[in-house]
Amino acid sequence: MFGRLLILLLSVLPKHALSRGAGWLASRTVPVGWRGAVYRGYSRIFGARPDEAELPLEQYPTLNAFFTRALKPGLRPIAAHAIVSPVDAAVGAYGTVEAGTLVQAKGRTYLLGALLGDPQLAAAFEGGTYTTLYLAPKDYHRIHVPMSGTVSSATYVPGELWPVNVAAVTHVADLFAVNERIVVLLDAEQGGRMAIVPVGATMVGMTRLVFDDLHTNARRREVQRRHYDPAIALRAGDQLGHFEFGSTVVLVCSPDAGVIEPLTLGASVTMGQRLGALAAGGATTRA
Repeated sequence: MFGRLLILLLSVLPKHALSRGAGWLASRTVPVGWRGAVYRGYSRIFGARPDEAELPLEQYPTLNAFFTRALKPGLRPIAAHAIVSPVDAAVGAYGTVEAGTLVQAKGRTYLLGALLGDPQLAAAFEGGTYTTLYLAPKDYHRIHVPMSGTVSSATYVPGELWPVNVAAVTHVADLFAVNERIVVLLDAEQGGRMAIVPVGATMVGMTRLVFDDLHTNARRREVQRRHYDPAIALRAGDQLGHFEFGSTVVLVCSPDAGVIEPLTLGASVTMGQRLGALAAGGATTRA
């Protein structure tokens, strides 16, 4: 009942304006003397780990800087010869792409073509595997590369900014295909392709990439496509982007790139953790 009431309330609120407002507030400078107390208080409320932060808390000038903090070196080792988790998150869904369809939640499905914004592109992933990874406010907010390869394109798809929590996933039809998102296509070293789709959400200021100025919650709310020539070479574990709060990443792996192995719904994963096997001949370790 609460979930439905929350969705009903949000349906009449200006979600984009609220989210931009949250981003503006999180970007205000926190006085140096307050920073430790503010960030430790946030961490106690949400369960974050300030001890993992790369820098002393006083060196993060804003809440947004703290949200998007890097971690101390070595805290997230990258599993060798594997598809790895791009984020710290909870598993929201896992399965095989069948008839171009993915499971959103029990009793709810959506079309991969709608998620990617390209029904023809979706055909390349038929029979492949996917997972949905949900980041809570407590989590490390940077997004990393799940396997080595080259980024050939990235597309900003404007849309709604519904929450991506359990209530929304349960009650909002086609949630991930109607929310704002960036579709990143990675051509794997061993062949095949992976779609990495960071999905925006209510109160997420923006979702950004490190190699382009594309971001969600843009004021110019129209599809923006980037094609990279030459393609951008990345290694597994390299940073891809970040969320300015929490949200969701949907990973879809074509059968000829590898397979995401069965994952338990609700299980926690950490960035760099093995999620699956590469196709023969693949490698994910840094040179």
